[in-house]
Amino acid sequence: MAGSLTTHVLDIAFGRPAAGMKIRLYRGTELLADTSTGADGRTSEPLIAEGRLAAGEYRVEFDVGGYFASCGCDDARRFLDLVPIVFLVDDPSRSYHVPLLVSPWAYSTYRGGK
Repeated sequence: MAGSLTTHVLDIAFGRPAAGMKIRLYRGTELLADTSTGADGRTSEPLIAEGRLAAGEYRVEFDVGGYFASCGCDDARRFLDLVPIVFLVDDPSRSYHVPLLVSPWAYSTYRGGK
């Protein structure tokens, strides 16, 4: 069994998927993915396709500030800008899911997957 890496983003301030949020994925300094979420808050493809996941440290960056600016949350009301999540893959045979639940002022994440 070969693992993959996926994500999705939920806008908990407005109660909807965070469509159009820019996401970048790095392993060390290497940019692995530069994409955006679709209407359902998910990327159209996995950040890392099945069978391509390797053990190591990863950083996924969510452009929360750009997303909330684009949907009418003005600068006086925003607090977060770029949300980086650094995580470890210790078993690349498993699938990893790193979701983000976010508002302009707070966020939460967890490890999902199989």
